[in-house]
Amino acid sequence: MSESSEKRTLGPHFLIIGVIIVVILALVFWPSKEDEPVAPEPEVVQPDVEAPVEEVPDVFETKPAPPPLELEEPDEVPPMPEPVEPDPEPLDVSDPAIKSSLVDISTATDDSVNRMIVNEGLLQRFVVSVTNLANDEMAPNHQLLAPPEQTFRVYSQAGKQWIDAASYKRYTPYVNMLESFESEALLGMYDIYKGDIQDKYAEIGESNKNFNEVVLDAIDQLLDTPEVPVPVEVYTDSVTYKYTDPRLENLNEPQKQLLRTGPDNMRRIKAKLREIKLLLEENGSN
Repeated sequence: MSESSEKRTLGPHFLIIGVIIVVILALVFWPSKEDEPVAPEPEVVQPDVEAPVEEVPDVFETKPAPPPLELEEPDEVPPMPEPVEPDPEPLDVSDPAIKSSLVDISTATDDSVNRMIVNEGLLQRFVVSVTNLANDEMAPNHQLLAPPEQTFRVYSQAGKQWIDAASYKRYTPYVNMLESFESEALLGMYDIYKGDIQDKYAEIGESNKNFNEVVLDAIDQLLDTPEVPVPVEVYTDSVTYKYTDPRLENLNEPQKQLLRTGPDNMRRIKAKLREIKLLLEENGSN
């Protein structure tokens, strides 16, 4: 394929499943607990009691004082009303919140997370991309990651064309970023967003299907990618590069993309996918 076409269609989609748990992270903001309401003290109104005015006789008479008024004590003190807990604020699914969380949980010492992950529509892109991968397809208009800056390269030898090892190295920074996230922490954040993800999937997929099944199907597609020795022979039909080996060319698009990351990167990616798959399956059985 042409360099521009290859850069457009062979972006780092191989990492979409690797970061499926990552890109749905966001901070959850809980309001501070309000002070418990205090019932006002009952106001005691003392009645105005006046002795009746009488005409004073010529001879003073001593009148007995009226008995003091006493307030009647109630039999039972009414219970205090239960405090009403405020409802939690909705999840912040904004792109800045998601990326901020990614940076927080990454052990990377550079700016790779901010630099490699796109800035718009992360949650929507995630659902569309995983759904397409589970269906053996790519989602070129819903990339989660920025494409590599380096171009795809081949070299010629003995009248044939082979993938240059430099083409594999351009994906290594993405794999490093993937490995900077701890799998169990990612799954915990994924659980937070299950409801939002399921709602979005119902809009584009099967409303009665659990999105976890879609994720596992997508992971299995990539894990089934064969490992082949290098160098790998390719040819061009003046528009795109294709694998000379028909077994490789007949792989689905996500598998062919994973193959293009090179044998070392692919092994590292598969190891991370197996970790995530195991955690998802264990989580689903609980």
